[in-house]
Amino acid sequence: MLIILIAFALVSRSQGWELLGLPWWIWLVLTVPALLLTIDLLLALRGNGLVQSRRAALVLLGFLVAGNFSALGILVAGLVSTGASELTGGELLLTGFAIYSTNMLVFGLIFWEVEDGGPVARLRAEERDAQDFRFPQDDDRGARWNPQVWDYLYVSLTNSIAFSPTDTMPLSLRAKGLMGIESFVSAVTILLVAARAVNVLGS
Repeated sequence: MLIILIAFALVSRSQGWELLGLPWWIWLVLTVPALLLTIDLLLALRGNGLVQSRRAALVLLGFLVAGNFSALGILVAGLVSTGASELTGGELLLTGFAIYSTNMLVFGLIFWEVEDGGPVARLRAEERDAQDFRFPQDDDRGARWNPQVWDYLYVSLTNSIAFSPTDTMPLSLRAKGLMGIESFVSAVTILLVAARAVNVLGS
């Protein structure tokens, strides 16, 4: 996630891309929450992360969502206010890819952190309650199974592509709300941005 945003900022600088007249480094500002998250994950591997509580982790992920919403707002405003001749297809596609990828990764981590009290609580529990998401493996009562972060990233990926649940169903209102928000961002990014980018590439 951090690499994607930094790479996009550097490409914007080299190509002279300026949506709404904003400088290229504005995208680096949006990488601050992602940088904090990356540092925390690296420190957590050594047993001492920056984020010491589940609430703090959710707040940090909330900042990532807000940053991605800001990026999407800048892009949509740029599409509305800028002529097609001033926007290149490469700029639109790369911007859309950065927003879409960040959206998918962030919500995958949110799903992982939100369900059943978080990953630590799920590991300590004797049985999975599936309060927020129901995976296909939950139907197998003969084996104890706990979803890993990769399972939630897969849920996020399929939800961002299909704009709806696939094999894993949201059970709680908050899970449905989170999946709805992710689908909305993905829909705007893919349908609006991609359609405009194709139009620019063909002109």
